[in-house]
Amino acid sequence: MSTASITAPQTSSAASLGILVGRILLSIMFIVAGYGKLTAIAGTAGWFASIGLPVPTVTAVVVGLVELVGGIAILVGYQTRIGALILAAFTVAATLIAHTDLADQVQQLFFMKNLSVTGGFLVLAAAGAGALSIDARRG
Repeated sequence: MSTASITAPQTSSAASLGILVGRILLSIMFIVAGYGKLTAIAGTAGWFASIGLPVPTVTAVVVGLVELVGGIAILVGYQTRIGALILAAFTVAATLIAHTDLADQVQQLFFMKNLSVTGGFLVLAAAGAGALSIDARRG
């Protein structure tokens, strides 16, 4: 096998479809969570206050917007590399803030899930949105 075939980017329709499905699966949780936070600001702010986050209402709005807008960007493949890096950093921060009680099995599961999601975003940031995206149409 030549070096070119090992390092050449995958542009097959199967790879493009795989990246699209990956983007959809990664984005769903963020779109739903962001929408939920933005439509229930008081409840979200209350929970944020209970875990000690500053200016909980402002934080709830910012977090909701990052999740919703970032999730939609990943879904449609717009500015995908940047969005994936932002959501990867956001996911790590959220994990360190809210899911570090590893003695609690539920929190341990959330911690591991978030590490996996972060890995998915880092792969997406490296690979790009694929052919079935706004990024590819703009390119």
